[in-house]
Amino acid sequence: MTVQPPHYFQFSQESQFRETMAGPVAELWQRRQEGMFEGVDQLKVGWVSLTGFNHDKAIIVVNGRIESYWKYQELFYDLVQQGYDVFALDHRGQGVSDRLAEDTELGHIEEFDDYVSDLKTFFECEIAPRNYCQHFMLAHSMGGTIASLFLAENPGLIDSAVLSAPMHGIHINNWMKPIASPLARVVEQMQRQPGYAPGQVPYYPKPFADNPLCQSQIRYQWFRDLYEQKPELKIGGPSARWVWQGLAAARRCIARAPDITTPILLLQGSEDNIVDNQAQNLFCHTMQQAGRHCQLKVIEGARHELLFEVDKYRHPVLSATISHFRKAETIES
Repeated sequence: MTVQPPHYFQFSQESQFRETMAGPVAELWQRRQEGMFEGVDQLKVGWVSLTGFNHDKAIIVVNGRIESYWKYQELFYDLVQQGYDVFALDHRGQGVSDRLAEDTELGHIEEFDDYVSDLKTFFECEIAPRNYCQHFMLAHSMGGTIASLFLAENPGLIDSAVLSAPMHGIHINNWMKPIASPLARVVEQMQRQPGYAPGQVPYYPKPFADNPLCQSQIRYQWFRDLYEQKPELKIGGPSARWVWQGLAAARRCIARAPDITTPILLLQGSEDNIVDNQAQNLFCHTMQQAGRHCQLKVIEGARHELLFEVDKYRHPVLSATISHFRKAETIES
């Protein structure tokens, strides 16, 4: 596999998606290393790495709710092509990691901070011992919440970070915002065991035409097909407890934004109706007011899944990501 020279931006193309996934991406995926570590309460958390491409620089990918590192094979290929080693984990309760509820498709969490603790354990046990000179982080959606709290609690560990559509708030109708968290708490108290939040259901593969995530049909269908081929990856709606825990964690991201010393690039889809873009704006403003570096880049026309969008949105997202990391590399050198 040929790794591109620095500052040469070339990413996989929708027009050649099937050939790329069946050829070089599949070839790279065969070289992966996988493992498990013990997270909070001895829960088994799965991880993957693609190494040997750069002994000095590594990117840690922190995925979102319902996701698995299996979904990110194309992204890993693009990052490796740019000359980085890559690491990722599946959060507790999803992907290849241990579930937290009897219903294996329920998106549940006991304490949101457990996600953050697991990420710290992953870093300390699997990444830090390899002695990279620089560590970068690319986090999406709920992964952006986890990464924001991780960065606030662990200054100096990560040299540069990109937050893709981070969940600094959830897109909720204005009239529902004040009652969403207390309602979820009440519902949880009424349930004898972890159960779905109001209006939430087990895994359902929404047809492409109705999906709010992205506008790339070929990428969307590939990810849905993956979950049919590997049904153990399927996760449906969140539990009532996850909802109020997630909302509280999102608020803490903004409150703790001044504690983040890592330079941040925040990527926002203008047509995102999954997370709250106004909360992202507030997060960025709060960092800037504290004298921290946070650059906001809006991708006009893009939906929530910036890393799975059509090329005209996805390529600028990846270019901005790599450029942001390269700035830290220049400072280091």
